[in-house]
Amino acid sequence: MRRFFYATNNEYVTNSDTEANYPKLNTLSIGADIALTESIVHHWGRVLRANVGDEGILFDGFGGEYHVKLQNIGKKNATVTLLSHTDEDRNAPIHTKIGLVMSRGDRMDYAIQKATELGVTGIQLLSSHHGEVNLKPAQVDKKLLHWQQVAIAASEQCGLNRPPLVFPPISIDDWLQDLDTNDIDLHMIVSPIVSTLSQDPYYQILRQPADLRMQLSVPAPDQPVMPESLPTVLTQASPYIELLIGPEGGLSDNERQQAADVGFAPWQIGTRVLRTETAPVVALATLHALHYLHQQKT
Repeated sequence: MRRFFYATNNEYVTNSDTEANYPKLNTLSIGADIALTESIVHHWGRVLRANVGDEGILFDGFGGEYHVKLQNIGKKNATVTLLSHTDEDRNAPIHTKIGLVMSRGDRMDYAIQKATELGVTGIQLLSSHHGEVNLKPAQVDKKLLHWQQVAIAASEQCGLNRPPLVFPPISIDDWLQDLDTNDIDLHMIVSPIVSTLSQDPYYQILRQPADLRMQLSVPAPDQPVMPESLPTVLTQASPYIELLIGPEGGLSDNERQQAADVGFAPWQIGTRVLRTETAPVVALATLHALHYLHQQKT
């Protein structure tokens, strides 16, 4: 059944304990008829040639998904009826945020797409000394929207109902300096397509210090394979782990030291050097496999 992300403009409610504003969840009402967005109309109607009576899935990122039936469809407009809502999100058991140095072209799209399929919670775009990409200010909004849409499209395909947030690029120096600052307003920095979604309590873990930080490193015989604390962290029910993944040319010595100074322990997976678009896939898959094994032991 076809799945589509349906961005909603939710009303805000105030949490009296924190004085923070969060959007109401599940504001779409079962039985209601709603108009589809232009992008969904184009994809479902014109590309996939949907017909009246066809059924599909909508998810708004606030948890769960809606089973819908197409009531009418034209060249630019379409309406569906919300039939039911299920709470399943298919989230990964580990919250993860990747600091990912930008690469060129399809390699970056691939890294974001596959990290999404493996359940990443957030992706921080980075520039670095050896990085290939340094966006001009006029390019940032367009590229950020593109990469956020790559993550959303991957969520539509793989069944994830809470897409990862993609954060605008900053230098690796600035990111490492501000890691422990928890007053960042996610709403103000992500792409508008997920700005309301970013205020949901689910994503607030991205503002907190991680349980473990690791930097994927070039294999070296004089360093441990993985941090000693990793097995302990993976026994937690829902750990939060931050990963730093460098560019094709690797992080500079200064960047590796800066990362180490704020707690990023080296992690070498195997004896080969992974490409920058392969590293997120291998790292996330390995974490999930190790988490499963450690949970079985406890």
